[in-house]
Amino acid sequence: MPKFRLLLFNLTTDDADPVLGFASDWLRALAARCAYIDVLTMYQGRQRPSPNVRVYSAGRERGLSKAARLMNFYWRLSRLLLTRRYDACFAHMMPLFAGLAGPLLTARGIPTVLWFTHRQRSAQLRLGLAMSRRVVSADRTSFPYETDKLRVIGHGIDCDFYAPSPVPGRQDEGGEIQDTHLDRGARNPPGGGRAGDEEDPLVAQVARLAAIKRQKTAIAAVARTGARLALIGGAQSRDAAAYEGQLRAMIRELQLEERCALTGDLPPTDVRDWYRRATVAVNLSPLGLFDKAALESMACAVPTVVCNPAFAPLLGDYADLLLTAGPEDIAGLSDRLGRLFALSAGERAKIGEQLRENVLREHSLPRLIDRLLAVLETGELPQ
Repeated sequence: MPKFRLLLFNLTTDDADPVLGFASDWLRALAARCAYIDVLTMYQGRQRPSPNVRVYSAGRERGLSKAARLMNFYWRLSRLLLTRRYDACFAHMMPLFAGLAGPLLTARGIPTVLWFTHRQRSAQLRLGLAMSRRVVSADRTSFPYETDKLRVIGHGIDCDFYAPSPVPGRQDEGGEIQDTHLDRGARNPPGGGRAGDEEDPLVAQVARLAAIKRQKTAIAAVARTGARLALIGGAQSRDAAAYEGQLRAMIRELQLEERCALTGDLPPTDVRDWYRRATVAVNLSPLGLFDKAALESMACAVPTVVCNPAFAPLLGDYADLLLTAGPEDIAGLSDRLGRLFALSAGERAKIGEQLRENVLREHSLPRLIDRLLAVLETGELPQ
């Protein structure tokens, strides 16, 4: 068994988390390459841990105060450092823990590598960066500070899971998907029919409900095409709940109730089935948000329209067809959807196959683990 011993800081360790559940896949993939991993997490939920993984929580799931979580963090960390040996620490979206633990880890010669992929700047991130030997991110545009510590390692998409349906001619494996219509009562995609029909195309957007994800752009663009739309993702905050109300009002105003669904948060299997049903996927996250949801739909071989130019290298010869001018480019998105709908199913399948090949090459989970472990072990990317 490999002898690498890893301390891992994690924001949320919960297989069922709709936003951060993917971190559990990373953890299991890392565990297969390490002697053992000890996880210190802010929040602990349901898990299927590998035998060589132990998880300790600061206690957010128990409703502990910030002061209590801080004390719990240092108590757990101190105990681990006294009883276990580590070759490195990986802080996954946890600049706070990286900063708090920095002096203790440095004193013991344990290098820290911080993963951060978001455009948001903060004092916590600056401290975490200062305490880390290296920082890794999915793309150069997805880390908000200029630093020579940055190493780009891509995203880690489970391309065995996010894959086209193995049954030719079928877009989903489970038949009906529950809880999809605006009133949460329908069991089929909005508007009825089979996704992928030339006369009844379906557009899927997977993203938490938030203004920065530009669901309003998707609604306005799809309204011009006569297609159906599935907005897959839930509201994660009070502000997002108010935004969801705005989306529902917009859908009513445009008289799209029968053609548009807000699904709320769904488990990964249902999200994947929506990708497989879709004629086209859209992702409207702006520059700085190198959104893995776009890579998941591409891995499912779905033609995916994006507005973030950081995705351009993955689009190849189809960049003009799949890249819009920006997150509020309603006309550009509508135009590209119309052009994609006008293609034959075979032509769209060819586009999807090329996108999947590019994701497999640049953003598969095994590739990410190879590159991450190289940075953890040596501080540099593999040659």
